[in-house]
Amino acid sequence: MKESQLGLRERTRRTIQREIAEAAQRLFVERGYEATTIDDVAAAVGMSPRSVFRYFATKEDIVVGKLGLVAEEMLQALRERPADEPVWESLRRSFDLFVPHVDAPGRRELAAPMQRILFTTPALLASYLAKLHLMGDAAETVLRDRARAAGAPYPADDPAPRALVAGAFGCLLAAQQAWLAGGAERTFAAAIDQAMAVVGPARR
Repeated sequence: MKESQLGLRERTRRTIQREIAEAAQRLFVERGYEATTIDDVAAAVGMSPRSVFRYFATKEDIVVGKLGLVAEEMLQALRERPADEPVWESLRRSFDLFVPHVDAPGRRELAAPMQRILFTTPALLASYLAKLHLMGDAAETVLRDRARAAGAPYPADDPAPRALVAGAFGCLLAAQQAWLAGGAERTFAAAIDQAMAVVGPARR
């Protein structure tokens, strides 16, 4: 759901969540994820620790929690792609929802070190991969619904939709790691394009 469609209370909540997350991420980069406490984050945003916990259940959630909001938008974008568009292209276009979090002006300086923290902190990486897996389950359902609506449903035992989704999300992870390995100098969108081009043509 787009922010313009949200009620005032939810827009306010998301604004505060962004403020907390940005302050926390700056601290994570400056001090290290493990060395930063919720008390530190609360002090940085002028809140009590209890108030911070109203917006994020755990410190880990500050890093990976926003993926849930992006997931909702990504799945909606996938549902809205043209019915006759190749599935691989639809999956690629749905990943455009991730791009502004990295490529938008002023984001890259924080995005790169935060992604390094994500990939080098086992608990964060495990949580991130678990959330991607859930997103993949939902994306598979969207692909099956789309095929059914087009009059060409996948048989229940057909692995194709899951394979396509798993391949696309594997490319997303590969793009993240390649983008970091290259010093985050090119756009994240270009890294996704390159990764998906490696396996995409065989699946169109």
